[in-house]
Amino acid sequence: MSVVAFAQLLLPDSPYAMWVRGELEEYLRLPDDGTRVEVVGGEIVVSPAPVVTHAVFLSHIERRFTLALGADPDFPWRVLQAVNLDLVETGDGYVPDLVVADVQVEERALSGDLARLYPHDVAMVVEVTSPSNARYDRRPMFGRQVKPTKWSGYARTGVPYYLLVDRDPRQPGVTLFGDPNKAEGTYEVLGEWKFGESVRLPKPFGVEIGTDAWKPWNE
Repeated sequence: MSVVAFAQLLLPDSPYAMWVRGELEEYLRLPDDGTRVEVVGGEIVVSPAPVVTHAVFLSHIERRFTLALGADPDFPWRVLQAVNLDLVETGDGYVPDLVVADVQVEERALSGDLARLYPHDVAMVVEVTSPSNARYDRRPMFGRQVKPTKWSGYARTGVPYYLLVDRDPRQPGVTLFGDPNKAEGTYEVLGEWKFGESVRLPKPFGVEIGTDAWKPWNE
């Protein structure tokens, strides 16, 4: 399961600073098994490697962009998996499931090692929920205390689009968020789809993603 560890640890520096320097995982002595460590709202969030089904969902999304590139050599978008996204403005560090970036980002990466991306490098982020960390992917729950999530962090740093694939059996579906309000840290809902429907991403992407085979996770 995900572990929020900030409150229980005495760190030599802030979680964000250690994340940027690549020291946080080593300090936490995390296994080299695909475990992810992120800083969300100043808290350390440790998540296990996702299950294979999770990876299949991501491959379905990535495949549609690859097919679009095959049909049009001038198609400008590239999909990158599990890259470090440095949210300097909020002092957070995320590892999105997928990011969609302009071909120029790919060219920069090929010209030399690129350790991380920044929100201005990214056109869209994609998250597929897992039982252990779904609450960090969704919009914050409003109540006595509103804690930042990746949804609000992406909005606050101006990521133009956020595609959320929620596999929770209680609310399965796909939502496209856009028009970020940086001051409020909120998005507008641009589209919603049930599993089984075709997800049609508008321009500038113009990609259609079939979800006929998608199912919620097992409870």
